[in-house]
Amino acid sequence: MRRVVITGLGTINALGNDVETTWARLLRSESGVGPITRFDSKDHVVHFAASVDLDLAAHFSVPDLRKYDLFTMWALLSSDEALRDAGIAMDALDEKQRERYGSIIGTGIGGITGIEAQHIELLERGPRRVSPHFVPKIMANAVSGQVAIRQGLMGTCFTTSSACASSGHAMGMAWRAIQWGDADVIVTGGAESATTPLSLAGFGNMKALSQRNDDPQAASRPFDKDRDGFVMGEGAGILVFEELEHAQKRGARIYAEVKGYGSTDDAFHITAPKEDGRGPARAMLEAMRHAKLAPEAFQYINAHGTSTPYNDAIETRAIKTAFGAHAQKLAISSTKSMLGHLLGASSAVELVVSALSVHHKQVHPTRNLTTPDPECDLDYVPGAARDLEVKNLLSNSLGFGGHNVSICIGRVD
Repeated sequence: MRRVVITGLGTINALGNDVETTWARLLRSESGVGPITRFDSKDHVVHFAASVDLDLAAHFSVPDLRKYDLFTMWALLSSDEALRDAGIAMDALDEKQRERYGSIIGTGIGGITGIEAQHIELLERGPRRVSPHFVPKIMANAVSGQVAIRQGLMGTCFTTSSACASSGHAMGMAWRAIQWGDADVIVTGGAESATTPLSLAGFGNMKALSQRNDDPQAASRPFDKDRDGFVMGEGAGILVFEELEHAQKRGARIYAEVKGYGSTDDAFHITAPKEDGRGPARAMLEAMRHAKLAPEAFQYINAHGTSTPYNDAIETRAIKTAFGAHAQKLAISSTKSMLGHLLGASSAVELVVSALSVHHKQVHPTRNLTTPDPECDLDYVPGAARDLEVKNLLSNSLGFGGHNVSICIGRVD
């Protein structure tokens, strides 16, 4: 099997509109959570989110603003950054070369921003006022298709959608496509923009969201005893996956090697994880098996860590099942504690962060972990960032539907 490495990173999220800003703020344990300003949330049970702050008009023309939903715009800009970071100039490649470059990007909800806006148009102004851009704007696969069009990626191209595991599955498929020789380079990851009135109401009414309206920046508190739900986030994470020899031949900087991928399902409940944690444990063990690594070879886990009562306890249980006694020696942290839950894009942003941990030999802390939960008794890196030589790590993602994904990356040996 061919080996796959990560050579480019791009992101937009509530902490920053690029990788450098995001990483610096994560290490300082800063929060991107604040009041919702995009719409009036006074009638909702939750009034805050981790929202992107970006002047879209500075990056897109008026016609493009009509054509693209927000989740696609985040992905387009992040793909620009990732390819630039990888040192790949697509316009310098001929058509034959571009046929070996693909786009596999996940989203959990897709164009809900456009759906809500055009539904209002339909109700208030009639069917003839619905935009002709509506369908291609809101369809989930617009994100992979538009990135392929913008960048000239002529190889395999599709979108994965599996709730909060969406971009985890996308990156797993990208890894396999390169391994199997179907492509040399894949632009992969995920994008999401679901902070809308309807979405917020739905998640809020099912009691999935934190309602800590008096202190939003303390609301996302994974593994803490006083956690009461997740915080809505948005944005994109885009990575350039590349075949190792292809990257070495062009002298690319390599952040990490993608070594393994595990995907399972609880087959239990559409929203609740199964309490024994065996589903995510099996995903972690599958990733380790593909990587041909023993539990003792790992130093770090970037946890799913949503800040919901069930998830954090069950993920802890799963880590103990997969790693045995070595679980006590792992550093574990939750990126969601600072930039919220990006739903279908969360796996991707967290793998961007994980690649930086391998490259810089640092792991960020879990913010707001102040009251230990007896059920969550591992090392979640509370308080401050930590210098750590990360030779191998797992990045976990668990989604509604019982989906479990674990991706193993590490130092190139």
